[in-house]
Amino acid sequence: MRKVLVLGSTGSIGTQALEVIAANPERFQLVGLSANSNKELLAEQQRFFGLTDAQVGLGPKDAAQLALNTDAAVVVNGITGSAGLEATLNTLRSGKTLALANKESLIVGGPLVKSLARPGQIVPVDSEHSAIAQCLRSGASSEVRKLILTASGGPFRGRSRQQLENVTPADALKHPTWNMGRVVTTNSATLVNKGLELIEAHLLFDIPLDRIDVTVHPQSVVHSMVEFIDGSVIAQCSPPDMKLPIALGMSWPERVANVATPVDWTKSHSWQFEPLDEEVFGAVRLAREVGLAGFTYPAVFNAANEQAVDAFHDGKLSFLGIVELVRRVVELHSAEAELSLESVLAAETWARETADSLIASGS
Repeated sequence: MRKVLVLGSTGSIGTQALEVIAANPERFQLVGLSANSNKELLAEQQRFFGLTDAQVGLGPKDAAQLALNTDAAVVVNGITGSAGLEATLNTLRSGKTLALANKESLIVGGPLVKSLARPGQIVPVDSEHSAIAQCLRSGASSEVRKLILTASGGPFRGRSRQQLENVTPADALKHPTWNMGRVVTTNSATLVNKGLELIEAHLLFDIPLDRIDVTVHPQSVVHSMVEFIDGSVIAQCSPPDMKLPIALGMSWPERVANVATPVDWTKSHSWQFEPLDEEVFGAVRLAREVGLAGFTYPAVFNAANEQAVDAFHDGKLSFLGIVELVRRVVELHSAEAELSLESVLAAETWARETADSLIASGS
């Protein structure tokens, strides 16, 4: 039985992780919870699992302390945004396995996170990166030619820039496949999420950014693929259900029985793949540039985007203005030569202040 700590327990990843734990009491034992602000749901979860007050935290500081001190074998980091960085670092320092759904902490922390992680200590929970990790078991690292991330295309797939000029926050939250929180759903509509996943794949699997492709697959059944040097492509396929990668993240490398419903092969299926229109959705191209620049540029990219998403939902910024604002902030940034936790946090603060200033000025 594995002892599990769930950070971000009231969000989409966290609630589903708790469902998997509750359904598999012979496999998992919950030993701690944290949430950002939803005290009522957190209290309900605490009562349901019979946890003490010492096993429950509120806010990123409490989450980081639980990651360091709780007697867990696995920490599920489902915190949204870069607020999860300290918890990620503490999990790795303490030697626990990190089931990582909080991609932002890896992206903004970059080499800081990787320098602390022993081989195999980080297990990806994002469906795309979990898929790649599964596909990579089909061959040696020297046999990998490229990674292929799949993207649903979000609610605006196939639209022109002109058609996106007047979309509303409500439109952006109508994701055709996944049920996620406001930030991640908006990021999926702008394709910023795929840009973040591009950088994450580069960091997780040590594959150069020019050997990571993105293809649009609206059915979201093929979660990602690996192309090998002999021309073979290995894909991981399953109907959209985050419980599969969540359970695998907690039990890796073993699988948990009956977590998700498989493809029904008694029925006909059509799976579509399209090239990504980077002229309309420029976030992936920008993310590739940011990933190549390294240092604190990914932290600035992520922080500026978080401010832009909030401004969009507050009616202060257009949908197309989200990525344009992020690009402007990235262009204004000058990175320090040495990466440290302090420089990352300072760059984030600068990016948020710069983004807010540009939003306020209407630039």
